[in-house]
Amino acid sequence: MTKKMELLAPGGDVNAIKAAIVAGANAVYCGLDTFNARNRAKNLSFDDLIGVVRLAHRYQCEVFLTLNVVILEHELAGMIKLLNKLVNSGIDGIIVQDLGMFNLVKKHFPSLDIHASTQLTTHNEGQIQFLSKVGASRVNLSRELNLNEIRALTKVAHDTQVLTEVFVHGALCIAFSGQCYSSSVSVGNSGNRGRCSQACRDEYEPTATGNKFPLNLKDNSAYFDLPELVDAGVDSLKIEGRIKGAQYVHTVVDSWRQQMDTFVETGKLLEDDSSLYKVFNRNFTNLFLQGDMKKSMFIDNPRDHSFTHANEQSNAISVVEIQEVQDDLAQEKNAIGELVDEKIRYLSIEKPRLQLNFTGEFGAPLTVAAIVTEHALLDQDSEEQLFAVQTDMTLIEAGQSSLDRAAVEKRFKTFNNSGYCVQGFNFEGLDEGLTIPFKELTLLKNRLAFLLNGSKNVIPAAEIAPLSQHAKIEEQPKMSILIADVNDIYLTSETDADVYFKLPESFKVGSRVYIDIFLENPSLIPWFPAVLIGKDYLEAIRVLEEVRPKRIVSNNTGIAYKAFSMNIDWIAGPFLNTTNSYALLTLQEDLNCKGAFISNEINQQQIRNIRRPENFKLLYSIYHPILMMTSRQCFFQQTVGCKKPSIEDGCMLKCEKATSITNVKGVSFAVDKQKGGYPSIYNHEQFLNIDAVKDFSHLFDEFFVDLTNIGSGSKEMPDKLQLLRHFENVLNGDRESGVRLHEAVAISTNAQYKQGL
Repeated sequence: MTKKMELLAPGGDVNAIKAAIVAGANAVYCGLDTFNARNRAKNLSFDDLIGVVRLAHRYQCEVFLTLNVVILEHELAGMIKLLNKLVNSGIDGIIVQDLGMFNLVKKHFPSLDIHASTQLTTHNEGQIQFLSKVGASRVNLSRELNLNEIRALTKVAHDTQVLTEVFVHGALCIAFSGQCYSSSVSVGNSGNRGRCSQACRDEYEPTATGNKFPLNLKDNSAYFDLPELVDAGVDSLKIEGRIKGAQYVHTVVDSWRQQMDTFVETGKLLEDDSSLYKVFNRNFTNLFLQGDMKKSMFIDNPRDHSFTHANEQSNAISVVEIQEVQDDLAQEKNAIGELVDEKIRYLSIEKPRLQLNFTGEFGAPLTVAAIVTEHALLDQDSEEQLFAVQTDMTLIEAGQSSLDRAAVEKRFKTFNNSGYCVQGFNFEGLDEGLTIPFKELTLLKNRLAFLLNGSKNVIPAAEIAPLSQHAKIEEQPKMSILIADVNDIYLTSETDADVYFKLPESFKVGSRVYIDIFLENPSLIPWFPAVLIGKDYLEAIRVLEEVRPKRIVSNNTGIAYKAFSMNIDWIAGPFLNTTNSYALLTLQEDLNCKGAFISNEINQQQIRNIRRPENFKLLYSIYHPILMMTSRQCFFQQTVGCKKPSIEDGCMLKCEKATSITNVKGVSFAVDKQKGGYPSIYNHEQFLNIDAVKDFSHLFDEFFVDLTNIGSGSKEMPDKLQLLRHFENVLNGDRESGVRLHEAVAISTNAQYKQGL
């Protein structure tokens, strides 16, 4: 191992960050109390962040700030205010999910380094190119990828000057990150806003296989996959766990540090991973990395496995033996906690103290000497630094009004807000009856600020004008429909609506089935899914290249990038989670996007103030199955069972299983596997929102209706042609058709339109 590889640690609070630093992390990622995807973590205040950055940098450890949630329109002013502070904070990068952040930061805050969050669901080479184009310097690759896929994507990333991160330890989501809406749908807490209620860890009524936690995966551990990750060229090994405490963080980081250092020095691995089992875990799996997705990845218990593991390792059977093992592990945990407490006890994030001494006499410049006292590190003494600056002009006799010392104090006290604690002012060396022009005081302060900022210019606040609301392309909103079955193509002759045809997530290599569908039916508009991995991405590209449609809808940024490079008009689909005006600008200005669906997760009020770019369509879905989650794993292994020991290549193309799971509150969810698709879970209700037609016909150019058979909830699919007529009539202002729609779709909701994010 000759390449420098980063060990990236979680920091949910200050003590966890300190623990990561002393354990040997090369970088930590942490969040403030706003705009981050771990609201359940304690998180940091802005003053905490400044202190953490200073402490980490003294140990050659970088700090990345998580701003990894979708941003709402009314929050943009607050985000801009925060970014104006962050540019002078010394942080080494920001981790983002929202596409709007790329446009906003690249235009107005270019000194900030942007990392693409795992919430951006990055799993194909086109997505790497997309993220490079919009300004990402590194990407976190989806947790579901195997080593061969990681190797291929890392090569593409390096060819485009982008770094790659891979999660190597911690919790696994069963759903593709950024594509899980289960918490949002069921309890109104969106994972895209950092409020995931972890429905995948919930208890359900026992399934046919006897499992009460059929969605619960073991934790991820790539501890023994380090050589393969090095060979794949990965730049950063990332540990999950921002809701974990200092004891957990220190144990895991220290274990990984030892493993990495041993491999650097000897080319061999440590064989003992027992320390990882002494802190919270759900047992471990590395089968996503190995590309061998078996039912052994699941565990029917979402709680801490460490005590169970200790019993198993000791072969404890009797009550007495089990109690002894439990007591021993509890003592070990306490000892780890005490060790960590001792290690971090003297690490301080308090602001350095700043004493300002002003001196000057007639005919000489005004000088300020700043004495900075740093807090002690471990057992070291406090450190002092001296900075001195002076004015260009000399002090002159004041006449009637001498230099106002209170005004000087007021001006220089603002250093309290820039990472320092001003302890006092000393004017004993400044003669009486003198003055200097006010602009010289400003210059003096700016020179001192430059030195206190590490001899870097303080970046002035960016003033950003409000975005304009541009006119709709067409005054009267149109309708569009989605189909996924050749038997529904007849609908194209029954309507003037745009008809999208949904492509699957998996293709038979070399098949011309979908190519021929589009060539034979040129009015159909290709609709690309959110997840396309490996050969399925390449086959989807082949559809684009051979059909060369005039336009497409893509829920996958990799396909979007390819369409952009081929000069094919494209619309951003609803699963790109678009919630604000700057996201629209990123899509339009960087990728020549022609329009976008606004996320169905946001409510009426949150939609209202979104600003349309010029010559850009806005679309909104008023009828669709409500997707809760999509997974690369198999939902049927733990529910109805499957005879196959692991998922095979043909499973996606052939399997059409369906079942349901019911939580302990009695609510059932449809588990659906379409031919050529990933296993998915849908809400029992359909989304039906004709209120949006009344509320936003002035804003949206197109209202969308999903007429596929996917996740139909009750499984009693209404007559599609009749539904089509009802929706057409609703768009034409017929209220009676709205009543009939609700009668035809008996199990429906528009709760997201009411509750929002």
